[in-house]
Amino acid sequence: MKTTKNLKIIDGSYSFGDAKEILMNMFLSKINYHNIKNWSAHERFGKPDEIAQIRIPALRNEMQKLEEILEEAKAGNKKLVINSEIRISFIEIEEACLKAVI
Repeated sequence: MKTTKNLKIIDGSYSFGDAKEILMNMFLSKINYHNIKNWSAHERFGKPDEIAQIRIPALRNEMQKLEEILEEAKAGNKKLVINSEIRISFIEIEEACLKAVI
């Protein structure tokens, strides 16, 4: 049985500076999270965290795209309308374990 809950995290229009601060901090926070997980895996198991190794470059790539969007808004003296929602789903533990095996 799958249940989904939604949370609004960002919903409004923002100046270039505010949008940059909010969005860059979100990306940097996620990158920091994966850096810590990677460091922890190195310390505990002597090998990198495979997910962190994938997510860090992917997040940096998305940050580059964000910087381009922000610069476009700044150059055009535009505000940015940002809407962000987090979707949280519950799945049965057995289902999650089966997916991990596949």
